[in-house]
Amino acid sequence: MGQRSISKGDSVDRWAHEKELWAAGTKLVAGIDEAGRGPLAGPVVASAVVLPQSFNRTEVRDSKLLTARKRRELALHIRDEAVCWSVVSVGEREIERINILQATLRAMRQAVERLSSRPGCLLVDAVTVPGLEIPQRAIIKGDRLSVSIAAASILAKVERDRIMEEYHLRYPRYGFAGHKGYGTVKHREAIRLYGPCEAHRRTFRGVKEHCQG
Repeated sequence: MGQRSISKGDSVDRWAHEKELWAAGTKLVAGIDEAGRGPLAGPVVASAVVLPQSFNRTEVRDSKLLTARKRRELALHIRDEAVCWSVVSVGEREIERINILQATLRAMRQAVERLSSRPGCLLVDAVTVPGLEIPQRAIIKGDRLSVSIAAASILAKVERDRIMEEYHLRYPRYGFAGHKGYGTVKHREAIRLYGPCEAHRRTFRGVKEHCQG
């Protein structure tokens, strides 16, 4: 199983990695990315996406550079036009049990395993995913250097935002619809006032100090 780490200066064309692999005979290339490693609440979500060579949505880019409305719009196109895609979430209790890095890697691995077609190579944002017998490239800042990874970042972000908006309906006083679980001043103040709820990651600094017992 071959693995490579690519720095952000190695590519200008955001299709360069895919084109190289396609030219070498790898028909299916999957982009892998996650959303939600840093927040104090909510799951971590990973996505795997295999785009066709004909995919031409030039607006697809790092999800953090897009508005929420644009992400939702592009997510519909990606799901409709992709060869295959999957999205997996790992929840708060599992994050507490195995730590956020391991939870992220688990979500990424499961996202790949749930693809309906087996890719010949994985393009992964920044990390390599253990437990997969598929060649991988860990691309630093991959969501800005690979359209496939960017597409995965969009699907993961849209799904995680949806989950956090559902949490907002259940726990409205924390304001999850606005900050999506990140440690904003208002969010930290709500934790201080009300204590953590079931959506919070109780092993994270900013939360654990306010847990009873």
